[in-house]
Amino acid sequence: MRIAAGLITLLALAPALRAQDPLLAARSMGSSTAPIVVYEMSDFQCPWCRRHALETWPTLLKEYVETGKVRWTFINFPLTQIHPNAAAAAEFAMCAAKEGAFWRIHDLLYLYQEKWGPLKDPAPFLITFADSAGLQKDTLTTCLTSGVMRAVVQADALGASRAGAASTPTFYIEGGLLPGFQPPSVWEQILDSIYAEKTTRK
Repeated sequence: MRIAAGLITLLALAPALRAQDPLLAARSMGSSTAPIVVYEMSDFQCPWCRRHALETWPTLLKEYVETGKVRWTFINFPLTQIHPNAAAAAEFAMCAAKEGAFWRIHDLLYLYQEKWGPLKDPAPFLITFADSAGLQKDTLTTCLTSGVMRAVVQADALGASRAGAASTPTFYIEGGLLPGFQPPSVWEQILDSIYAEKTTRK
């Protein structure tokens, strides 16, 4: 993990995050008093982000988030130059966040990425996720087509870029940036080390 200018990085990210409450809370998981805070800067159309979501995230959720060790927050960082549908997917996820269903849509977006990713217009396919997530199609359709979440996604992306993220996924972990997909074993080494250090201090 690259330990960079952590304070500067965090300050660069914080203004965009503060401006988005309560949507920030809707895409955060874990105890608000967890000793470790992780910001995931990801792109819903990124294949490496998909691997993280499908292969690594379930382990992290069970072992660290649900046990109160880690507070995890998702930050939209759509790389639209190479992933033309990423922004639409991010806006759709934020529409779901407004309805309290961010993580349900998060899982569906990554699970079916290969289906909606190549579409010329992904919106109709994305709206079909409403039933699986227990949401109203009309509400999601209105939110997505209105572009009301565009500014939120853009603010996220700007904050991630200023924080030093240049690719996806990139993770901000207690003063450092961890770029790229990593298997659970790598995460366990990092998080266990940080947790031991932080809890020992107390």
